[in-house]
Amino acid sequence: MTMLWLDRIPAPPEAPFDEIVIAVDCDRLVALDFNGFEARMQRLLAKRYAAFDLVEKSDPCGFSEMLQSYFRGNIKAVDAIAVDTGGTFFQRAAWHALRTIPAGTTATYGEQAQRIGRPRAVRAIGAANGQNPVAIVLPCHRVVGANGALTGYAGGVAAKAWLLQHEAAAIA
Repeated sequence: MTMLWLDRIPAPPEAPFDEIVIAVDCDRLVALDFNGFEARMQRLLAKRYAAFDLVEKSDPCGFSEMLQSYFRGNIKAVDAIAVDTGGTFFQRAAWHALRTIPAGTTATYGEQAQRIGRPRAVRAIGAANGQNPVAIVLPCHRVVGANGALTGYAGGVAAKAWLLQHEAAAIA
């Protein structure tokens, strides 16, 4: 059985979510989700690990503090968080390409598909982003529809809008 460290990080009072929940395996972030979506996180972890146990640990690997720093306006704080996403080759390529979208900006699903050399895989990019196990750190909230519309987000469109506004304000 794999032991994963679990921590809960409070969100800023103005955020449309109360907290985020993280899971860490050794020295890598393997899951991050919003409160109320723990069942989604459990499903994603169950796909990856045959058996796992979530053990509460305060600030595993300093990741909780890095996320709190992000919420305080240091947008680049999450760039140093090591991740281990699991997933297919395509999913990993799509997820890791998210880190190339600068904070304070957005890209379309088509642009993300171009980034990984699969320009016709726009819908597959959307599906992969929907399964991103480490939101915020791999910033799928920065991906928007072709017309600039905020499309689906695992934490809810309100969370996506808030994250984009938070980053834009921190950069300004």
